[in-house]
Amino acid sequence: MENVRTSSTHAVWLMVSIVLIALNLRPSMAAVGPLLSAIRGEVPLNFTTASLLTMLPVMAMGLAMFLGIRVALRIGEHRTILLSLVIIGLATASRLYLDSAAALIISAILAGIGIALIQAVLPALIKSRFSDNVSLFMGLYVTSIMGGAAIAASLSPFVLAETGSWRIGLAIWALLALVALGCWQAQRSAVGPLPEAPGQQQASFFNNRRAWLLALFFGLGTASYTCVLAWLAPYYLEKGWSEQQAGLVLGFLTAMEVISGLVTPALANRSRDKRWVLIALLALIMAGFCGLILSPGRFGLLWPCLLGLGIGGLFPMSLIVSLDHLDNPRRAGALTAFVQGIGYLIAGLSPLIAGVIRDQLGSFEWAWWSLTAAMGLMMLMALRFNPRQYARHLGQAPLS
Repeated sequence: MENVRTSSTHAVWLMVSIVLIALNLRPSMAAVGPLLSAIRGEVPLNFTTASLLTMLPVMAMGLAMFLGIRVALRIGEHRTILLSLVIIGLATASRLYLDSAAALIISAILAGIGIALIQAVLPALIKSRFSDNVSLFMGLYVTSIMGGAAIAASLSPFVLAETGSWRIGLAIWALLALVALGCWQAQRSAVGPLPEAPGQQQASFFNNRRAWLLALFFGLGTASYTCVLAWLAPYYLEKGWSEQQAGLVLGFLTAMEVISGLVTPALANRSRDKRWVLIALLALIMAGFCGLILSPGRFGLLWPCLLGLGIGGLFPMSLIVSLDHLDNPRRAGALTAFVQGIGYLIAGLSPLIAGVIRDQLGSFEWAWWSLTAAMGLMMLMALRFNPRQYARHLGQAPLS
């Protein structure tokens, strides 16, 4: 298979562009939690309704993920990403002028669609252009996604404090899309079409049990990410912390995600068998949730640290394990699009369920217990990801 790598300079700039794009994939959601108190001061939102600001864009990401590969086949990967950045930028900038819950939710859904189109395309592009170090560069890509969340969660409360406007705190992240748009446009000569998977690139994964197992694994893992993203800051606000403190805790957690997202894939790249790495990451998440429930006031930064290290490594490793199942970049990209599509539909429900639990029971703690149990189930699932059996589950034979 021939890779499109005209020079090391082009490869470096391509990766810089991918990092800038990835920074845009979470601020539209991550900025909401730390600003929720200010938003609720002007817009009538209970916790269940507020959960829609995270749930619906994630659900939109799941549905739009199935369109991403089709759109890329029709207009090309480069134009698909340009279109997506425009959608994200406009949806984010529109929040300067929004004054109702419905308008906020619509902007979140539009941003989710743009995010999904990008996330459907980039894993296949990375596998094609950086085939010798897929784990390393996927880690950098996913880490940049979480880095965007960390920046938005940490700085949005300070934007609110400086400007007195939560709308500016939400809309300012459109500037990131503008920067990424300019850099990606300059890469058009370096981004050619992906290699075809002869005779079967259109084969469906809906009838394949391994594809569904991978999707469920990704969905449950991402459920912990989306739930923490949506409700960790409000959880600390209820414990008496200020908006700035709660935002910084969420920013600290996502900073730990960034560190783990860089280090874990680089270490895991040494072996094709990723099962024990996955189990170790899941154990960190379980310990973080237990500490958050049982002793939120003591060792205050330890629990977000454990959660961040676990979630930050689990997110890229879930995608890397999916990519490892297939050699052809376009085919592997189609699998990760399926895994993310189903996975985000599953994960999108977690903020809503947690919001309902909070409204009904007056506490987020039962939501944290539920996620702890889900991580235990994922440990059993991870044991099944034996790389020696990848060909049997998702080989090159046509799917039934």
